Amino acid sequence: MTEDSKKKYIFTNKGLRRLILPLVVEQFLAMAVGMADSIMVASVGENAMSAVSLVDTVNILLINIFAALATGGAVVAGQYIGQKRNDKATKAGGQLIVLVTFISLIIMALMYIGRGFILNVVFGNIEPDVAAYANTYMLIVFASIPFIAIYNSGSALFRAMGNSRITMKTSMIMNAINVLGNAIGIYGLNMKVEGVAIPTLLSRVVAAVIIIVMLRNNNLPIHITKPFRYKFDKNMMRKILHIGVPNGVENSMFQLGKILLLSVAAGFGTASITANAVGNTISSFEILPGAAVGLGLITVVSHCVGAGDYEQARYYTKKLLKYTYVSLILVNACILLALPFIMDIYNLSPETVVMARQIIIFHGINACFTWPLAFTLPNTLRASNDVRFTMLVSVGSMWIFRVGFGILLAKYMNLGMFGIWVAMIIDWVIRGSFFVVRYRGHKWEIR
Repeated sequence: MTEDSKKKYIFTNKGLRRLILPLVVEQFLAMAVGMADSIMVASVGENAMSAVSLVDTVNILLINIFAALATGGAVVAGQYIGQKRNDKATKAGGQLIVLVTFISLIIMALMYIGRGFILNVVFGNIEPDVAAYANTYMLIVFASIPFIAIYNSGSALFRAMGNSRITMKTSMIMNAINVLGNAIGIYGLNMKVEGVAIPTLLSRVVAAVIIIVMLRNNNLPIHITKPFRYKFDKNMMRKILHIGVPNGVENSMFQLGKILLLSVAAGFGTASITANAVGNTISSFEILPGAAVGLGLITVVSHCVGAGDYEQARYYTKKLLKYTYVSLILVNACILLALPFIMDIYNLSPETVVMARQIIIFHGINACFTWPLAFTLPNTLRASNDVRFTMLVSVGSMWIFRVGFGILLAKYMNLGMFGIWVAMIIDWVIRGSFFVVRYRGHKWEIR
């Protein structure tokens, strides 16, 4: 960029740090709590841990749908902020909150109605104890669906304002309630999966209330007006759904594919389910900084697009990709060095330890090279409204390579559960290649 344009940077280095570092902390807290949950549940037994991991795949599917809708609202609001039209940004925020609340209530009802189908068909042939634990966990956690949806939407709006500290602090409170509640429930009251489920529900209720109260501040660029009067805005809702729906399809298909593969892994026994659950938890830490940078990239690029400055959008994309690569290498090096200690914490059977260690090492090494192009880079395309392309590539690659190859390698080439993880890396390489080609062109700039 020229010397003159440097004076007009939308985000300074300090601004980027203030945006991204709280996101890293927030992501870390979420992953740490997930790990703490799994460790505490493991003390109940591998059947309980397997049950929680199975139900959490459904929970993650739902969270991803709400996150996609939240991203749609955040991108629209962020672009309005880039245009210096805060009134429109506020209207977009209000439309988003109402939309996700309505949809989440419907989904919660459907989850309770379809609980038997999830247990007996989606999860497949699981042991009776695992099924009983899963049923109890679903009964409690499904009640938290509207609250996590509202919290995710409010957090996305704060990120669109470049204010990730609020979401970080709210996350701290939510996760503190969760961990403390788990400890009391499992170790203090000798509860089983209920000891994890009840604190999860409570923490999400508190987080949703906090985020809504914080958005009631009329001094914010995006806020919930006082008094709140909702009027359906067809054009605004169309803009949100234009981004949110393709993202929702992409995220839901991604998670549905993972659930299908989980049922394949379940066919290899409880040890495979547990190793897969541990692998999913640790692998989340392995990509944690990349996920945080990716969230920040949506905010940064949406502001650039709103201002009509695609030169800066490319500049920040390259800069944040470099941050992603460096952070992933550092984090994965630390995790691999600490792996023996991590395995000891879980108190797993020798068979489970061998499988879990194998997939964690394999995932970590590949994450350092291929993950940023497959998952961080497409956020630039999404933030510039190029959501249809990212959806088609992601869904196609997921079902052809991750699911198709996963079943082929696991069941028919006798690689077992490890074959599912090999197929995942193949998926990363394919989708990353498509996104690089798209980014190097200019079609995503014309929206």
